[in-house]
Amino acid sequence: MTEQLKNTAMFAVMAGLLIYTGMTESWNTALGLLNFCLISAILAIGVNLQWGFAGLFNVGVMGFVALGGLAAVLVSHDPVYEAWSAGGFGILAALLTGAIVIVLAVLVMTRKPHSKTRTLVMIVLLVSGFFLFRALFDPSVLKIEKIDPAATGFLGGLGLPIILSWPVGGLLAAGAAWIIGKTALGLRSDYLAIATLGIAEIIIAILKNEDWLTRGVKNVAGLDRPVPKEVDLQQDPAFIERAASFGFDAVEASTLWVKANYSFLFAAVLIILLIMAQLALKSPWGRMLRAIRDNEVAAEAMGKDVTARRLQVFIIGSAICGFAGAMMTTLDGQLIPGTYQPLRFTFLVWVMVIVGGSGNNFGAVLGGFLIWYLWIQVEPMGHWLMGVITAGMAEGSALKEHLLESAAHMRLLTMGIVLLVVLRFNPKGLIPEK
Repeated sequence: MTEQLKNTAMFAVMAGLLIYTGMTESWNTALGLLNFCLISAILAIGVNLQWGFAGLFNVGVMGFVALGGLAAVLVSHDPVYEAWSAGGFGILAALLTGAIVIVLAVLVMTRKPHSKTRTLVMIVLLVSGFFLFRALFDPSVLKIEKIDPAATGFLGGLGLPIILSWPVGGLLAAGAAWIIGKTALGLRSDYLAIATLGIAEIIIAILKNEDWLTRGVKNVAGLDRPVPKEVDLQQDPAFIERAASFGFDAVEASTLWVKANYSFLFAAVLIILLIMAQLALKSPWGRMLRAIRDNEVAAEAMGKDVTARRLQVFIIGSAICGFAGAMMTTLDGQLIPGTYQPLRFTFLVWVMVIVGGSGNNFGAVLGGFLIWYLWIQVEPMGHWLMGVITAGMAEGSALKEHLLESAAHMRLLTMGIVLLVVLRFNPKGLIPEK
């Protein structure tokens, strides 16, 4: 079997699994799985650019995904005018003050020679700037969070179409990646991993605690959507008639149509990103990145700016993760900071890249589809399997209860087994790098 035929067969098997799910469970379930598989594949491409192309060990994926989710709120949610009147301009004044203090501190550090006077000026500037910032910021936050806290209690967003938040999420993640990269890309790979993980946790902590910005743990629900609403379709006589002609009732047809619309949007984004990633891989820029990954010293000796190229790919990969994060929040219709867990947004994405094939964009896409499908479907399979195993055991048996309760852990067990099997028999992944 040729390599191309083998790769096509693996994608065909993945498509068969989704079709089988639709036929045996429901097409709603299958389309829901497909949508998250598409987002997972986009995330895997972003991480593959960083690790597969340049060898950057980024374990702060969830932080960039969370910034994409924040972008969805800031762009699409309607502004809360009462909150803006109460303290919005105080927040802006505080942020502007903080930015001015930082700029002045940088100017003092770069323009003045090292001396006791410079140190004294820096201390006075930073301390006074901090207290001035807090004097403006804290009262404004308290005023904003008192405005109908059960429903709002935050500034809201710009009230724009949510699809605009996708590139904005990429820009927010790219900006954070630039800040991280300027300070951390000179570190060794293990220290870079620690730095990115720590900064991701800081981002999540901000989302959970800054109620004026994201409502914190009270969550933001009811976000705009780029596709029709089910309730509107169910009240459309033309749609009801078309659904009946295909043998569907209005409720089922509306949910299928909405999910199918999301699938078309996400598939279009994935195809565009995959084409761009392939062009980058085969370009001189992509070959240079792989040369840096394989032998940094030799690449630097040939006159390549290793740090600058790493910063570029780190920003691009993080921007893709932020883009996917905005898409995910769009699909969910709500921002829940507590869901940004390392297990879901870092460990799983890394398993996708490793299993699919590090350094191969098609491998990353296949890994994204396969691992997310298993992550969702293994738990019900585990309950079924444990039910079969314990069918002959007496009711109330301690062993039977233990096995049935253990079915919930089948996800983690399966991920570990899949990863070990692939690393043992095909360490370069299902579709390895050429």
